[in-house]
Amino acid sequence: MRLNVKAFALTCGLIWGLGLFLLTWWIIAFEGSTKEITLIGQVYRGFNISPLGSVIGLIWALADGMIGGAIFAWLYNLIAARP
Repeated sequence: MRLNVKAFALTCGLIWGLGLFLLTWWIIAFEGSTKEITLIGQVYRGFNISPLGSVIGLIWALADGMIGGAIFAWLYNLIAARP
């Protein structure tokens, strides 16, 4: 069985992007907005616990998830094709 690389990459990107976006809003709802740099904010430039930061994180995570998902699906197909 082979994975569709484009579909898997899009799925991974959407799950990671929306997950980070919703997690950010969850933190904003219970602890409030903050401009402090988080651990993930050190990797995703511009991300912080704020409404604008959640959108920036969504964009970064969408791209990151798509790249990671595409690499994973490509490697899976490469390994699964071997006899």
